[in-house]
Amino acid sequence: MAEATLTTRTHEAIPDLPPALRADRTLLALDLGTTTGWALRAPDGLITSGTASFRNGRFDGGGMRYLRFTNWLGELERLSGPIAAIWFEEVRRHAGTDAAHVYGGLMATLTAWAELHNVPYEGVPVGTIKRFATGKGNANKDAMIAAARARGFTPADDNEADAIAILLWALETHGGAQ
Repeated sequence: MAEATLTTRTHEAIPDLPPALRADRTLLALDLGTTTGWALRAPDGLITSGTASFRNGRFDGGGMRYLRFTNWLGELERLSGPIAAIWFEEVRRHAGTDAAHVYGGLMATLTAWAELHNVPYEGVPVGTIKRFATGKGNANKDAMIAAARARGFTPADDNEADAIAILLWALETHGGAQ
């Protein structure tokens, strides 16, 4: 059975957030895919980000990636405290059929998990995230990585950079709440 690969980076709390955003809440942002980017703001304001791989192994059944994703969400919540809200990249069009199937399965798993745990969730359109991070709604992967680096983060790839952008967008536009 293949296991999820996890990469983690920790960043200091964003110093200029208003006190209302420093509430005792764990917030999660996700860029769903076989390699899922994630960014989490802990109750103390610390932002952690990374990637998790949900690639199927040679002998895995079709549903194993979704079971691993469910277990990963549970472990993330166990380690970080109750998740108060989740934002994810809402993709409306995929170039490939396989990517669309994986995204749809992960989104269904995420929304079912959130419903089961009474966690509010919201999809954020791709163009919104890109425009927030770079000023261009059609920014490429390198521009997203550069935008995250300009804000003091060191994303391993575009998946992590997208998750960071989603989290920062949520903090800025929603005040960290749904």
